[in-house]
Amino acid sequence: MKIVIINYGAGNIQSIKFAIKRLGYNAVLSNDVEEIKNADKVIFPGVGEASSAMHKLRFSGLDKLIPTLKQPVLGICLGMQLMCHSSEEGNTKGLSIFDVAVVKFSSSVKVPQIGWNQITNLKSKLFEGVTEKEHIYLVHSFYAPLCNETIAECSYGINYSAALQKDNFYGTQFHPEKSSNVGEKILENFLSL
Repeated sequence: MKIVIINYGAGNIQSIKFAIKRLGYNAVLSNDVEEIKNADKVIFPGVGEASSAMHKLRFSGLDKLIPTLKQPVLGICLGMQLMCHSSEEGNTKGLSIFDVAVVKFSSSVKVPQIGWNQITNLKSKLFEGVTEKEHIYLVHSFYAPLCNETIAECSYGINYSAALQKDNFYGTQFHPEKSSNVGEKILENFLSL
């Protein structure tokens, strides 16, 4: 199985690569359009700020490629947010895969949300074998509100989308690569889709 982690300069890519290695697979880091197109599974990571990350995607032409991919694609953290139609962070136009706008947490909660939280309302093969209220690891100031594509929720002042899915596209606001055994199970489920 060929697993490609999109390498566009926004990232937590090494920790994802190590997490996949622990599952017994090798992942390639690449921004090559043909290599990404020919992968069996694609992981779209992201750490950083939305508008500069989108600028990097546009610069490399990956903004045009990602929405056309037919194999399973997993966006992680900022990667998931960039798959939405827009983000308040830097007033950014996203890839419009998920039909939801990313917004900032209100001032009534401490931002960024850093640390462990529980996921609930799990609705996808991505969460097979994962029980309700398992703990996952998050670091973020912006979130995707609940929508038709929500497949898991978290609560932080309000309930929001911890994960999204549309067709072959999946996104997690949390970091499965940093979420211990639960995250490992979710990555394993993604690789077996």
